[in-house]
Amino acid sequence: QDANSNNNSNMAAPTHFPMVIGSTLVTDGKADLIAPATGKPFATVAVGTAKHVETAIAAASEALPAWSALSWGERSSIVLQLATELQNRLEEFAQLESTNAGKPLKLTRFGDIPFCIDNLKYFAGAARHPEGAATGEYVQGYTSMLRREPLGVVGLITPWNYPLMMAIWKIAPAIVAGNTVVLKPAPNTPATTILFAQLALKAGVPSGVINIVPGGADVGEALCTHPAIRMISFTGSTATGIRISQLAGPLLKRVTLELGGKAPFVVFADADIEAAARGAVVASFVNCGQDCTAATRIYVESTIRDAFLARFKALAETLVVGDPMVDGTDMGPLTSAEHRAKVHSHVVAARSAGVTVVLGGELPQTAGFFYPATILADAPEHAACVTDEIFGPVVVVNRFSDEADAIVKANAVKYGLAGSVWTSNVQRAFRMSRALQCGTVWVNDHLPLASEMPHGGYKYSGIGKDLSHYVLEEFTQVKHVMVDVTGLATKPWHGVAFGKL
Repeated sequence: QDANSNNNSNMAAPTHFPMVIGSTLVTDGKADLIAPATGKPFATVAVGTAKHVETAIAAASEALPAWSALSWGERSSIVLQLATELQNRLEEFAQLESTNAGKPLKLTRFGDIPFCIDNLKYFAGAARHPEGAATGEYVQGYTSMLRREPLGVVGLITPWNYPLMMAIWKIAPAIVAGNTVVLKPAPNTPATTILFAQLALKAGVPSGVINIVPGGADVGEALCTHPAIRMISFTGSTATGIRISQLAGPLLKRVTLELGGKAPFVVFADADIEAAARGAVVASFVNCGQDCTAATRIYVESTIRDAFLARFKALAETLVVGDPMVDGTDMGPLTSAEHRAKVHSHVVAARSAGVTVVLGGELPQTAGFFYPATILADAPEHAACVTDEIFGPVVVVNRFSDEADAIVKANAVKYGLAGSVWTSNVQRAFRMSRALQCGTVWVNDHLPLASEMPHGGYKYSGIGKDLSHYVLEEFTQVKHVMVDVTGLATKPWHGVAFGKL
């Protein structure tokens, strides 16, 4: 089926989500899509193979010359139109994202989808002024200039926790820079990404510029090992990121990886305890804790630890957990039964090791994949609940004695994606923001991001950046053009290699 043949302006979500290859909707294969809130199928999705990846790469390769030949301004206008189209469909995409990913509707309606729109608008604007060194005479007799050119066909692999947002973080900078893309969404949450690719065709993005191939690990491995793919951009687990590096390395592909996190949330005695406790509830339990920047290790100065923990617990107990499609819901389910079992196993292990369970920690006997907000306390720093990414609504509250102790504990894990500092001392805030080994540091808040600022990790949390003009550098390659302005047949420096000086 040709995606442009559907004249339904409302673009109602289908019961079977196809691949999008060129302008063709490919329906091969069939797998259930499970609604996390009910544990039951709500739709099916096509299942791609390495052969479908080959076809999608061919479509992207065919589209590349014409798309990359457009001016930055022409591509910018198309991406800006795509932002408008998504704005017009905001409610539809919000509801579909909530159904497929189990997110509270207020999170998708007022958070995820509006930020996706902002991302598209930002990259449409950033494309109008690519950054680089000024043209000039850096060597006498020559004018040097830079060209920023697309890489070609790039492979994108996105996770299940923020399906559409992570897709747009990659698609928007890639295509506005002149690349074409083949994207593999997470197998269990592909719906909004597939619908977005169809929307892109209607917004004027040419056939073959955006291709979506859902499927399993074989689809991802085909992208990573295909010689025509010049870059892989991946968001997901650290273990998978390492595997992608191993596959892409022999072909010298460019790789960017936004991987796991274990964010510290450091509260000093001079902090506003109410603000810190409220911030901790949001930072720990947003998206049911399925956020790589979520606060997972809360370190509180010993003199206020008890007061903070009491208030944090009291606020967490008021979280509204339930049907994500109900407006008042604060926290929905985890993504799958398998993931819930993994999250719960961490809590069971912590409890067995003597870690105090302050709140939650019990497996609900209800439909869907719900799990309660869980607070652990006074865990050994070597415990798995402190060092490993749990990726659920489970947070550890530990103590620290002074600033030096806080820095050591905050930096002790292998991850370094994000962290926050809570203090009323501005000098301490600056010292801590320098000392924390992570890509984003918040002061007196935790979680907000801006399209204009880079996002990416230190250490095992990844390589490269998303968002901001820095990601445009990831999706382009720089060419130095050096032009002789003298017109001389024999240049002054030629004598070092030929003839007389």
